[in-house]
Amino acid sequence: MTGRWRALLRLYAVQGSWNYERMLGVGMGYAAEPLLHDLATADPVRHTEATVRSAEFFNCNPNLAGLALGATARAEYLGAPGEQVSRLRTALCSPLGALGDQLFWAGVVPVLVGLALSGVALGFGLWPVLGFLVLYNGVRLGVAVWSLRTGLRAGPDVARAIATSWLPRWAGGIGPYAAFAVGVAVPLAAGWSFSHFPQRGIAGALVVAAVGLGLSRWWGRGFTTVRFALAAMAATVVLRLAIA
Repeated sequence: MTGRWRALLRLYAVQGSWNYERMLGVGMGYAAEPLLHDLATADPVRHTEATVRSAEFFNCNPNLAGLALGATARAEYLGAPGEQVSRLRTALCSPLGALGDQLFWAGVVPVLVGLALSGVALGFGLWPVLGFLVLYNGVRLGVAVWSLRTGLRAGPDVARAIATSWLPRWAGGIGPYAAFAVGVAVPLAAGWSFSHFPQRGIAGALVVAAVGLGLSRWWGRGFTTVRFALAAMAATVVLRLAIA
């Protein structure tokens, strides 16, 4: 199967044609075209049917779309019935959406944003912002490469490949680190803006971060990063009023 790197590059633009009717479907079809190219010679009828199926409705976290793309492309080459390929696509929507949102939007992004904000507040200028861009895109590229390779290798058995991989473990375990990073960043940034940095800002950051980490362990997934950020900001305001 050729065109893997072209498919990977096209996955970066998978949301470029997002619409309410097919969600990521058209973008997935565009990314699938290089992978399905060999079918045009081997089985033209199958190639036409596979191309149409690849652009049907699909929605998940875009960073994990490669798992579905690779798995369905492999299923097409294995000669799986069209209905089975369509059901595979549909079945992958929810788990890839949930795992991807947990890993990226509630994990990687808050962690890196928290680190960047802390770096700026500590006086490192704009270097933390540049570091955020480099690290985020590096993580995104690494996950995209792994996703496509895993999907192509596993094919219809992709659910088992996902379940036994690092993905569920990291997606479920990154939340406390995100809470800690945001918990450190919020009071540091607040202390910096309130001109109480570094003495009180650092102390407040450590206290709020420690409390947030403990609450995240107690409440589990119900204590989201957004809720923690709001609680941390409220605590920061209270502390500011207390020391004013």
